[in-house]
Amino acid sequence: MFSLWRAIESVQVPRAIELEEPSPPSVFVGRVGYPRVRVAPAVAAAGGEAGLYEKPEEWLRMPLEEVLRMRLGLVRGVLQADVRKPGALEEVALLAMSSRPVEVEVRFARPPRPSVRLDLFAPPFGPAGEAERVRLLGNPAVPRPLERVYGDEGLRAEEAVLYLYESGVPVSQIQRAFSVGALGSGRLRRLVPTRWSITAVDEIISRHLLERVRGLEQLDRYLFFERRYADNTFVAILAPGPWSYEWIEAWFPHTTWNPGLTVEVEGDWEGFRGRSTYASLGGCYYAARLATAEYLLRLGRQATAVLIREIYEGFFLPIGVWFVRENVRQLFAARPERYDSLEEVLERLGRATRLPLSTWVSASRLLRDMLRQERLPVG
Repeated sequence: MFSLWRAIESVQVPRAIELEEPSPPSVFVGRVGYPRVRVAPAVAAAGGEAGLYEKPEEWLRMPLEEVLRMRLGLVRGVLQADVRKPGALEEVALLAMSSRPVEVEVRFARPPRPSVRLDLFAPPFGPAGEAERVRLLGNPAVPRPLERVYGDEGLRAEEAVLYLYESGVPVSQIQRAFSVGALGSGRLRRLVPTRWSITAVDEIISRHLLERVRGLEQLDRYLFFERRYADNTFVAILAPGPWSYEWIEAWFPHTTWNPGLTVEVEGDWEGFRGRSTYASLGGCYYAARLATAEYLLRLGRQATAVLIREIYEGFFLPIGVWFVRENVRQLFAARPERYDSLEEVLERLGRATRLPLSTWVSASRLLRDMLRQERLPVG
């Protein structure tokens, strides 16, 4: 099992007032004090391959401890900014859009503080200090699609996000560009707190993909997927029927969001037409929905999707919603098990999880609906 505390203890805090190091590229935009926020470009002071520090699409190929060590080695130079004036941070925007590391000079008012930033939405960061100056020493490598949307102030932010995704720009890079105010129409461009930009991009892309999914032929058999990774189990059931979707999480005792003694189970769902309110489970709901929509488009079918996550004892790790998005992508990259009946797939679910089947039926709106339609016993 990985150790968060061992990773934290390994963080080295530079004592220098000035650092010249590569930025992965990495920029964090805070939300406290909005519309006056902290913007923090970060440099990779811990060594290693700097280009991996900001590529969550690659992190599941590495031990989780190595991901933590890497991310906690990012040193942030904190600047104050008004979200309504992103143009004042043009160099920071260019840094955030780069597809490869950029050499950056950060001059601090005083040596960085030994601190760790853990967040349910964003990946972790390491030490931070007030920056007097942040200067790019190298040239950012901005992909052509990003150059185009950055220069097109007549393009709405949502249109820009979809264009970048269809152009093959990684979701994580789109989220960074969205956050630093590089997208959108002229005067409407704003800095967007990182945690908001992550969920906004997942929501925009998945909503767009689902418009296409709803026009596909319905699945004709049940598909079952199971994945275990780092004290988590992910399960997906794709059932015949029109598009609908549910995300359910079970936090076991002594985990990040459940310090209590009993398992906490929460879920949220949407029907064929989607939803008009923000999902109660926040970023993880939309990250998993994006991965599900991507798979259904590859499959060429629409389906009723029930996704379940069990988080086990000892997982004290608010590491960001990338963990859900990339694990669900990997979940759907595996070969599914195929079943002809709901009864079979529910029996398989009961064997895949530590919680009994009755817990999932009780927590799931969509499973109960399917049971009623099949006239099977509920519970």
